[in-house]
Amino acid sequence: MSVRQAIKDVTDRIAARSRDTRRDYLDRLESARATGVHRAALSCGNLAHGFAACSPSEKAALAGDKIPNLGIVTSYNDMLSAHQPYQFYPDIIKAAAREIGATAQVAGGVPAMCDGVTQGQPGMDLSLFSRDVIAMATAISLSHNMFDAAVYLGICDKIVPGLMIGALTFGHLPAVFIPAGPMPSGMPNDEKSKIRQLYMEGKVGRAELLEAESKSYHSPGTCTFYGTANSNQMLMEIMGLHLPGASFVNPGTPLRDALTREATRRALSLTAQGNNYTPIGHIIDEKAIVNGLVGLHATGGSTNHTMHLIAIAAAAGLQVTWDDMSDLSDATPLLARVYPNGVADVNHFHAAGGMGFLVKELLESGHLHEDVKTVWGSGLSNYAVEAKLIEDKLTFEPAPAESALPKVLTGVKAPFQQTGGLKLLKGNLGRSVIKVSAVKPEHRVIEAPARVFHGQEGLQAAFKAGELTGDIIAVVRFSGPKALGMPELHKLTPALGVLQDRGFKVALLTDGRMSGASGKVPAAIHMTPEAVDGGPISKIRDGDMIRLDANEGTLTFLGDEKEFFARTPATEDLRPQHFGMGRELFAGFRSLVGVADRGASVFS
Repeated sequence: MSVRQAIKDVTDRIAARSRDTRRDYLDRLESARATGVHRAALSCGNLAHGFAACSPSEKAALAGDKIPNLGIVTSYNDMLSAHQPYQFYPDIIKAAAREIGATAQVAGGVPAMCDGVTQGQPGMDLSLFSRDVIAMATAISLSHNMFDAAVYLGICDKIVPGLMIGALTFGHLPAVFIPAGPMPSGMPNDEKSKIRQLYMEGKVGRAELLEAESKSYHSPGTCTFYGTANSNQMLMEIMGLHLPGASFVNPGTPLRDALTREATRRALSLTAQGNNYTPIGHIIDEKAIVNGLVGLHATGGSTNHTMHLIAIAAAAGLQVTWDDMSDLSDATPLLARVYPNGVADVNHFHAAGGMGFLVKELLESGHLHEDVKTVWGSGLSNYAVEAKLIEDKLTFEPAPAESALPKVLTGVKAPFQQTGGLKLLKGNLGRSVIKVSAVKPEHRVIEAPARVFHGQEGLQAAFKAGELTGDIIAVVRFSGPKALGMPELHKLTPALGVLQDRGFKVALLTDGRMSGASGKVPAAIHMTPEAVDGGPISKIRDGDMIRLDANEGTLTFLGDEKEFFARTPATEDLRPQHFGMGRELFAGFRSLVGVADRGASVFS
């Protein structure tokens, strides 16, 4: 299975660009591996603290070096549906470890916040920064040096990227990510969105809106639309850190529990004590990152990963750019239509053939690197399978030859479009990204006057006041990483959708983020440089003509460029938005954070 030249070219240039930083990373990994765990070499006081809560048999095992000890890093809380199932995982994992003569301990917990709860609220300003907090919390969890391998329990938006960054910092340890799965299908996502728009127009009340939302988000498990949470699960599987077929099995099912037990055994089989040592730092290389990006494009995945995958790659010593992502998008066909890119949800995607069919199609067409390491062995072809429970035995069968739902998941010979779901936009206003997979072709080129807002509240107020009555490119600025922490602006989607449905040409331009569920309105997001840095977005005025061309990948101020760049950048007193709901504690993050096209990270 030879990879296509366009895919190889991007992979090769990432490797060349990253030669020194990757070598330094692998040297640090080898140094940590050589030092080892050596629990018996810890002082008696160190070790006694480390296993004080264990049973006598576990203490005896942990006192030596021969019995592997598995660390569990968990994002469990029982407020959020995606993470509630993790309540029961530590007991399942510990029991599975005991069955093979090993031990397991909960190494620590990491915070897990939900953008669905905080959309449009002050807490959203902490969302992106929570990724780096989670990475640091992961490091603290593993800093006791008690573990030979680790399993990571995480699902949603910033949680998996944060766990990945932390795990790669401990790159000498084998790592298996264990999902919890999506909730069963509820109210269709497109119906829910229609009610949101009706609410914005005042045609239904809060009671009707809450009823619709509750029917959509109704039980334990991940939300069923294809946003960042489910993009995370796709990435962990296609990059070889899940068990094959594990991503989209519903919580609380026998198959889900069987996969969790097998993930435990697999993690313990990969330690340096055995003959199959496979640390996460060896799995995540330039080929794995490119495979992840191809999967993201082929499924129309979340725009948030235009930052997260850059930050994850950097944690492994790899330098990835938006240009790399854009070139891969041009070379990758779109094979999935899952809301907001269609009407189906991830349960339909899974039923259609899911990850096994997707991997098979992309491998056979040369869009993925087959010669990679995974937690399931060498070669990504091991993932072109479906996980099944047959007579209580976990079995992996070849992926189906054809999709069971071709309107949801299709093959490379009949893609939904020839290019991927994400696009880089460049021009005299800077650089940004756009999710095109959910935008109809007739809405991908917008030329309209700007209407400028310093925050999403101003746009919502203008809509409710009836001020937005024509074509518009809504500019929402001072929402970037340094300004506020780059909150998602998904609350703007219903209002902008209503304007589009009224026949107006509508687009959004912002240095903030949109949700992984970014939908039908074209949105140029993650604008870099951001307004607080004096980027061109800070010079836009009401009435300026702007052209967004998602087909050509351009974003342009139309007018006298000399006059435009001579303008004094707008400023905004953001201090009132830096306090309350914990935001004052993140002043250091706002001062350290990097730009969006470098991962918006405080680490690099």
